[in-house]
Amino acid sequence: MQALTSNSFHFKGQTKVYNGKVRDVYTLENGLLVMVASDRISAFDHILPKGIPFKGQVLNQVATLFLDATKDIVPNWLIATPDPSVAIGHACEPIRIEMVIRGYLAGHSAREYKAGKRVLCGVALPEGLKENDRLPAPIITPATKAEEGHDEDISREDILARGLVAPEIYAQMEAYTHALFERGTQMAAARGLILVDTKYEFGLRNGEVILIDEIHTPDSSRYFYADGYEERQAKGEPQKQLSKEFVRQWLIENGFQGLEGQQMPNMPDEFVQTISDRYIELFERITGQDFQKAATSDIVARIEQNVNAYLEKL
Repeated sequence: MQALTSNSFHFKGQTKVYNGKVRDVYTLENGLLVMVASDRISAFDHILPKGIPFKGQVLNQVATLFLDATKDIVPNWLIATPDPSVAIGHACEPIRIEMVIRGYLAGHSAREYKAGKRVLCGVALPEGLKENDRLPAPIITPATKAEEGHDEDISREDILARGLVAPEIYAQMEAYTHALFERGTQMAAARGLILVDTKYEFGLRNGEVILIDEIHTPDSSRYFYADGYEERQAKGEPQKQLSKEFVRQWLIENGFQGLEGQQMPNMPDEFVQTISDRYIELFERITGQDFQKAATSDIVARIEQNVNAYLEKL
């Protein structure tokens, strides 16, 4: 099985390309974007050395499902998915703030809490919480969207004081974030999952706030299994989850957290297969559908053929 880790596509009307940690975004002269979800995987703001077969397909198809399921809440950038790993949509001016929303004390927030912090991004946290406890109410903990290096936590007050976004735009982003998280929570619950935390990114198109990028995927979100959650919490046991957190934990156990001087560990093929299986498991669990593996004998040729065939029809 091949994995798509790098590419240099040339699509009809292409004017520029941006290579992100996971996605490669091609801008077309007609105001459209072609977003290719690669099989790269990142953690602690570093790209891991091996690609994960079918990861890009999972991300693209899960994001498509949730973008379609939430367009009654907020307009989004997506127009079409001509290939299992590709989405095409409107180019927007990105707002460089990640709207992170948390319903539980997990991951980064749990690590900060364990270190003694009781205020996260300007939001006060109560005493006495344990890792993976449900929060009294979902909280928004924004992060600045860095071009390179680490994203950084930031408070609502600092965002507005620094003029990073207009107050009325930020208020709209907050309202959309809460509504999207509520919808995602309901959809996850219907599939026996808990949406623990996630992030949303927004942009502007003709002055309107638009939802961009992916939503509710295992790269942008954390899910717990609902069955047994309470019992595991009562016993102080780790939660069974579907997310990238197990990759982060593996890296931590192997001496890597993205800090200066640390060396990225080698990834055994068995671990790569485990990651691929976990992504496919989340797809099937969250969608209720069987995952149909796309052909991987020549992923680049497949994508070029499918995308260019779609663009020819425009």
